[in-house]
Amino acid sequence: MKILIVAGFLGAGKTTFIKMLAEKTNHSFVVLENDYGQENIDTALLRSATTLNIYELTEGCVCCTMKQDFATAVLTIANALDPEFLVVEPTGVAKLSNILANIKKIQYERIVLLKPITLLDGNTFDECLQNYSEIYTDQLAAAARIVVTKMEQADSRDRQRLAQEIRSRNINTELILSPYASQPKAWWSSLLADFLDPTQVCQAESTDIMELESVALTEISLASPTHLIAFLEAVVFGVFGRIVRAKGFLPCGGAVLRFDVVSRTYAITGMDSEPAARASCVFIGTNLRRHWLQEVLQCLSDNRSLPDCEQVTELLRP
Repeated sequence: MKILIVAGFLGAGKTTFIKMLAEKTNHSFVVLENDYGQENIDTALLRSATTLNIYELTEGCVCCTMKQDFATAVLTIANALDPEFLVVEPTGVAKLSNILANIKKIQYERIVLLKPITLLDGNTFDECLQNYSEIYTDQLAAAARIVVTKMEQADSRDRQRLAQEIRSRNINTELILSPYASQPKAWWSSLLADFLDPTQVCQAESTDIMELESVALTEISLASPTHLIAFLEAVVFGVFGRIVRAKGFLPCGGAVLRFDVVSRTYAITGMDSEPAARASCVFIGTNLRRHWLQEVLQCLSDNRSLPDCEQVTELLRP
């Protein structure tokens, strides 16, 4: 069983990349999803868009608190299913070096590592490096390939500066700055063929845990897309705490919409297919105001008056 790890910080686009990997290579592989909270949004989205066999590890991180569960899951998949490929999508705050070291402990002739990939959102590079330096640097330094995402509109100077920053942390990595969707078929095939040199797997230096909170909400709907926009404006403004990542899908006035929040930006898209029978959302960050978050969404869902808070009322007035 060949194992490909697709790492990257929160919101880098790992799930979208894995969907395209399946399309471009025409391989049916098993995916091991690791996500925060009880609601695994990425699993629901993959299942709605692909026929991939997906296993879940939730409410913990496979690089630290769940590393024993992770090792057990890998061995179980190898022995029970014996797929040719296993693609691992760790949570966005996982240290790649820890995951590689963990797999190395259980590696034998039937389990081998492919060159790991780190996806990097070029638009949030400086902010993530400043606020989450240890984890972010580790994900860069341990990657054999680094794929930059969400910089289609960037000019050549920004790309060159980003390349220099990345090379200063990993001079030997294969760096993809152009949109990965345009890469040739041979490149996509190489992702499932190039083995990682075992000598390049270093002993993990730290198992420090990044303390993030998560709130998962289900069974909600909004009256219109306008209500969703107003709510997301409040999210990125910091009304509900420091939310570094939020994602989900929910009915809005008759249509199911998907939303993604990364740092201080958000995006809303339609769904190609129904991902689940119920709405599902997750919010990840620090100092989360859980009560406000739940109450405001429930008020918008039930079309009731908003909580008696001037800041919330002003920002969420559709």
